[in-house]
Amino acid sequence: MKTAVPPPPSQGIPLRITFLQRGFSLIEIAIVLFIVSLLLGGMLLPLAAQQDMRNQGDTQKQLAEAREALLGFAIANGRLPCPATAASNGIEAPGGGGPCTAPFDGYLPAATLGLAPIDAQGFAVDGWGGNTINRIRYAVTTFNASAFTTANGMKTVTMTALMPDLKVCNAGSGVVNPGNLATADCTAASSLATDAVAVIYSLGKNAGTGGNGTDENHNPNPQSTLVADRAFVSAQPGTTFDDQMIWLSKNILFNRMVSAGQLP
Repeated sequence: MKTAVPPPPSQGIPLRITFLQRGFSLIEIAIVLFIVSLLLGGMLLPLAAQQDMRNQGDTQKQLAEAREALLGFAIANGRLPCPATAASNGIEAPGGGGPCTAPFDGYLPAATLGLAPIDAQGFAVDGWGGNTINRIRYAVTTFNASAFTTANGMKTVTMTALMPDLKVCNAGSGVVNPGNLATADCTAASSLATDAVAVIYSLGKNAGTGGNGTDENHNPNPQSTLVADRAFVSAQPGTTFDDQMIWLSKNILFNRMVSAGQLP
């Protein structure tokens, strides 16, 4: 029985295996880049939101610490400090208190209060940055002939006669007589505080570009068109309002000063 033998390979004709080589088309590359950009965008948005939340939290903490510093100053000195002005390097104006130079549109006197950190000019800034527009603002009542900022003024007038008059409204539309130093007020429906002694606030993230909306326009800021008055707005955060604000009530101030022996 004979076994079949395969024929020998053809002489002089090499065996060749051809591989088909193929690259990406421009359309495919564009699709990949588009998908990558979507993924990166989805990651960056949450990061930006997280940074905003951190800045807001830092600012709220700074405002609370500022209120405690004001109480400490009042206990030690028998009065509240005046706000600083843009030219006073974080020191109250005038030094030593009395009728304040800028009672409604001044800055927190961080240098006078011994707060830290502060910028190179002595001002406390909020969580949004170190620019001048990020300085923390501070307003103080001028009622009772500036008794709240005059040494022993509160003790002289007595607690029963002291009537702080700063107003805090929940919307700009609720401010009555805006821009009037003596009569600016909140409607009954919009009132959050009628006898605040002091107001401390930040202009928020949009400090350099916002401020002229219905609500923010009532808080002294570079874009406001109103004369600074005794009424302030603490509205719900939104696309047109991002100010952060706290205030000091007369009852808390009186309680701390009585406990320290500064009143009555």
